[in-house]
Amino acid sequence: MPATTEILGVFAHVDTTVRALEELRAKGYHDLSVYTPVPVHEIEDVVERDRPVSTVRLFTLLGGLAGLASGWIITAWSSLKWGIVVGGKPAIGFPVSPPYVVIMFELMILFGGIATVIGMVMLGRLPSFRRSASYDPRFTNDRFGVAVHCATERAASVRDILRAAGAEEVRA
Repeated sequence: MPATTEILGVFAHVDTTVRALEELRAKGYHDLSVYTPVPVHEIEDVVERDRPVSTVRLFTLLGGLAGLASGWIITAWSSLKWGIVVGGKPAIGFPVSPPYVVIMFELMILFGGIATVIGMVMLGRLPSFRRSASYDPRFTNDRFGVAVHCATERAASVRDILRAAGAEEVRA
């Protein structure tokens, strides 16, 4: 496995940061970490471009379906167990009777929400107990940071791109 290094560029302005990100992506560098003091849509647009759709929504779908199924099972079981007759309809009927729909909907929302949180935590590899080596406290105040993970032999090229884009400081 080739040796890798991390090059960090510190920027004072959004436009220079965006320019650096555009240049890096154009040159084929896609393993980037960006640190900003505030959310910036221009940076987000560059970083998120060509990124695959998150699989968290599959967790939500599966959680919602599990909620629907469990809602139906709970209401059907309780109707059969205690002989609850609603409006003269059979205990378990199709289409689903209105009292079932409310419970099924609520459990779908509950299970879907819980599954979404679980998916975000799992896929985001949270919690992270180790601070990134490229983090700088200035990134929470007034500076922007671009960390590029690249092969050691390409580090000089990354440094040149970051300096040409207007980085105040470039370090490994």
